[in-house]
Amino acid sequence: MYIIEIFFLVFMRMTGFFLINPLFGRQNVPQYIKIGFSFLIAIIMYNTIDISGFSSVGGVYSYVQDIVIEFLTGLILGFISYAIFTAIYVAGQLIDMQIGFGMINILDPVSNIQVPLTSNFYFIMSMVVFLSLNGHHSLIKGLFESYKHIPLGSANLGSEVVSKAVEVFGNVLEIGFQIAAPVTAAIIITEIALGVVSRTIPQFNLFVVGIPLKIAVGLIIIIVTIPIFMELLGSLFSDTYKIMIEIMNEMAKETGG
Repeated sequence: MYIIEIFFLVFMRMTGFFLINPLFGRQNVPQYIKIGFSFLIAIIMYNTIDISGFSSVGGVYSYVQDIVIEFLTGLILGFISYAIFTAIYVAGQLIDMQIGFGMINILDPVSNIQVPLTSNFYFIMSMVVFLSLNGHHSLIKGLFESYKHIPLGSANLGSEVVSKAVEVFGNVLEIGFQIAAPVTAAIIITEIALGVVSRTIPQFNLFVVGIPLKIAVGLIIIIVTIPIFMELLGSLFSDTYKIMIEIMNEMAKETGG
């Protein structure tokens, strides 16, 4: 019975992680696939991690508390991995607003939500880069390392952890602005140039020429900056693992570990 109790705790952390991570957290992934993969990884983790330091369950209340803690720990780690892709959506939304695609949303059958056109394009590229760089391996590695930093039932979601999560959310917005910066700057320069031309040539039809011109400039800048965007993604995905370790250290500090 003791083995089943420990395994279920491991399974709950896996479930929380795969519920929100960028690969299996998508709505088009069937629930039984998420649960089955969580169960498979939990079996591997149970036979790999060191559980000698875990004390026996003291009672029903204590065990339920450990279950909730493990599930929330998995959710937090999954949120860190998904935050990078949220930054991609933010960047796409900002770009679409600048080039005139703000009203053009498409139904993403993967997430089952309305997403901006550029966001969907960036997300597809990001997922390809993520898989090509073995980002999914880094996520599994981060899960394994989590048991070294945060043993079973020992995580404490205190103020430091909340502050770190808020910092990650702020970084998401910052990254989104950085990705959208080249297009935003180009559109601002284009609008200034159009304003100067309209003042110089009053008969110049700004509305007819301006909108197609901004779309053309925006698409050209997107194409030109794709190599830079791919390089940025590589550094972002490598930083994801580092951020996960930092979060684990904060959760361990709360317990005095």
